[in-house]
Amino acid sequence: DPDELDARLRPGDLLILGNPGNPAGALLERAPLEALIRQRRDVHFLIDEAFIEFTGGADSLASVRFDNLAVSRSFTKFYALPGLRMGFACAPAWWIAAMREAQGIWSIGTPAAEMMRCLLREEHREYRERSVRETARLRRNMLDGLARYGFLHPVEGRADFILLRSDRPGLGEELLRKHRILARDCADYPGLGKGWFRFAVRPEAEQEKLFAALEQPASPAAAPSRFRPAPRPTPALMLQGTCSNAGKSVLTAAFCRILLQDGFKVAPFKAQNMALNSFVTPDGGEIGRAQAVQAEACRIDPDVRMNPILLKPNSDLGSQVIELGHAVGNFKVREFYAEKPRFRETVRRAYASLASEYDVMVLEGAGSPGEVNLKKNDIVNMNMAAFARAKVLLVGDIDRGGVYASFLGTYATLTPEERRLLAGFVVNKFRGDPTLLADAHAYLRQSTGVDVLGVIDFLPDLGLPEEDSVNFSFVRPAPKWTQTLDCAVVALDHIANFTDFVPFELEPDVTVRKVRRLADLGTPDLVILPGSKSVAADMAELEQQNARAVFSDLRNQGCTLVGLCGGLQLLGRELLDPDGIESPRKTAPMLGIIDLATVMRKTKTVCRTRARRFDGTELSGYELHHGETFARDASLKPQTAAIRSFLPGQANRVQSAAIPKNTLHSGGTGIRRF
Repeated sequence: DPDELDARLRPGDLLILGNPGNPAGALLERAPLEALIRQRRDVHFLIDEAFIEFTGGADSLASVRFDNLAVSRSFTKFYALPGLRMGFACAPAWWIAAMREAQGIWSIGTPAAEMMRCLLREEHREYRERSVRETARLRRNMLDGLARYGFLHPVEGRADFILLRSDRPGLGEELLRKHRILARDCADYPGLGKGWFRFAVRPEAEQEKLFAALEQPASPAAAPSRFRPAPRPTPALMLQGTCSNAGKSVLTAAFCRILLQDGFKVAPFKAQNMALNSFVTPDGGEIGRAQAVQAEACRIDPDVRMNPILLKPNSDLGSQVIELGHAVGNFKVREFYAEKPRFRETVRRAYASLASEYDVMVLEGAGSPGEVNLKKNDIVNMNMAAFARAKVLLVGDIDRGGVYASFLGTYATLTPEERRLLAGFVVNKFRGDPTLLADAHAYLRQSTGVDVLGVIDFLPDLGLPEEDSVNFSFVRPAPKWTQTLDCAVVALDHIANFTDFVPFELEPDVTVRKVRRLADLGTPDLVILPGSKSVAADMAELEQQNARAVFSDLRNQGCTLVGLCGGLQLLGRELLDPDGIESPRKTAPMLGIIDLATVMRKTKTVCRTRARRFDGTELSGYELHHGETFARDASLKPQTAAIRSFLPGQANRVQSAAIPKNTLHSGGTGIRRF
């Protein structure tokens, strides 16, 4: 109503008016609208005539020249070219100049410009006139047909769509579910609401399909529908990195604790982890050590759903696969990819189940989302973020250099859908004054449209277990006494649970050295052979370094050898692997320092344990191994410690821990101090 508009307008206003309007398609005739614009020179008018061609164009204001009037027109609607997004504006010169200042460098692409030149040719006049006639005829036919149904109330309009109100509950859902007819739901238009729909004007054949569908009785109100909106997903935040070891695991744990302190019930999640440093959950499942740390940050028990797929590499081309806490076999890379659909479903079920029990989820990615060769089969980075509807923070390690190039490079590999998930960048491990980064942050914002949301200081000595051996140690050595015990740790190629020896680093009277080559051992007081995920392969490497002679000489000099799990197997005489659990070698000779034999079993021992040391100190840990080790020499006198299993549903049992002279066996324990 022009008079009502006039009463509401105030000096300095900008009135934006669709003519015909959307979604009703109502047309305000030119004369009263032109009079209003002429009368109210203190108001600016922008008239959107995107659908005016369907009315014949007689009421268009595009040819009217007022200093306070701009008219926008669209080719997209009338010519059905939504992909090209073409149009133009008619306005005073000063208005056009101001818009040119604000618009981008390229206001229109070459294909769209060429199409506009084509459409405006005189030869297409007949097409335009025929379109107007046909649309008007089909619209009248459709209005008359819809008016036959008492539960429908169509609105007269002049565009290529019809607005109507329905008294039948669930009409739009029923048309889509039963008849594959899509009605535009207009409930979100201001002033309308539930029951309002918009139908496109379609040819007679399609109209008849609609009328036939409306003839059918309504479905029962309680009928189930797969189109019903899904329940609101659990809010989720995801930490991804520009590279491995960027600090994702620690920041995930930090956000878990922050959200917990803010009063939320929070849980961590990592879809797929590749790590040899694992942890045993209270119910006897195996997950990555990082997720156990994150669970502790949430003050909840670790759960196999927090890390549904764990890969433990046992060769350059293969890994043992742990699915929901239990080993399901050794897979080569291509074999694992062939099973990805199955593992993807495992991941999604685990996440949905876990997320349903918490207020908020904090997810961790793996490696980098920029690995373009892995995107197709990704189940841990952006595809997981999309499934969880998580906001993503991209973490970069500035300590190793090139962090802003890493941000830009990673962003360049993301698809438009993935970029919409990216909430911001996080600069990690920074030393210095963060205000010096302002220019770099501005450049990153200008290049990507995404802000740097945080700068995290470099924090040494966190004392949190690492999940892989990139850093190998998680603490800076404690201040040492003048004289210390010299402890050398042999860095096996397939080292596992490498954090077992880290407590030595905390002792002021022990110096821990990581040794890659036996030739670099020197004359240590203590040599530790750590756990291994591929004992036979590591033994083959040691043989090439003349290990038997090296260790024999060291023992003769008074050096003590310590074997942890796989390290104990290396100290024995032989390793039997009849089922090819770790390697294709059925029998492999070991160092032969003590008379032990180890047999690899298909069934993996995974359980939590608690022990009381001889001085009364209590320890908690776990057993995690495929092998069973036997002492064949009756003269070996094993010492015993009471170790109780706390697996649910099992009676407590007492085991013997064989500790021969000069040798210590830890079954992959992961002991922590009380």
